Amino acid sequence: MTEATDTARVITLLVVDDHPVVRDGLRGMFASAPGFDVLGEAADGVAAVELATRLDPDVVLMDLRMPGGGGVAAIAELTRLGARSKVLVLTTYDTDSDTLPAIEAGATGYLLKDAPRDELFTAVRAAADGRTVLSPAVASRLVARVRTPAAPGHESLSAREREVLCLVARGTSNREIAAELFISEATVKTHLTHVFAKLGAKDRAAAVAVAYERGILG
Repeated sequence: MTEATDTARVITLLVVDDHPVVRDGLRGMFASAPGFDVLGEAADGVAAVELATRLDPDVVLMDLRMPGGGGVAAIAELTRLGARSKVLVLTTYDTDSDTLPAIEAGATGYLLKDAPRDELFTAVRAAADGRTVLSPAVASRLVARVRTPAAPGHESLSAREREVLCLVARGTSNREIAAELFISEATVKTHLTHVFAKLGAKDRAAAVAVAYERGILG
């Protein structure tokens, strides 16, 4: 009876990953299980947003690090557009600089690619229902990160640096930031260098994560 209930509703999916082998594997996996229908595939975040908007799947399985458009930017854009689709991150990365920005951007769940297939099926069903799904490793890292006090001694950001960082958090490229703020790309890079130094961050994702943690953003 339970199995019939679980499979009565067909959950539609969009698979987003830059590796064709991974996309093929996921499509085959879901095709072999009742209750799922893969509507399409995308190789980067830009295509993911376009397809998710057009196909309106229940769940988007989203990789994070992809050439041509990363997952975090795509998640943020889908959130901005008010897309109905729930985003379940499926990646090999569980570092703070990956997990926090993805969740802050609007991901419903975060799962690692080494998850067993039954766990993946359960996570997709939960995401479709709007329930948060986190792999144990990711949940532990998030709890540890939240409980770790911010490192003292860092300078505060200027108003312009905050503007730049806010646009970075939305997944905006340096060129787009320059156009929006009417400054050069070189100036954007200079502001980001100062932001990284002040926050003790090594890259854009880490800077966004630290800024959310310290209440600079959000």
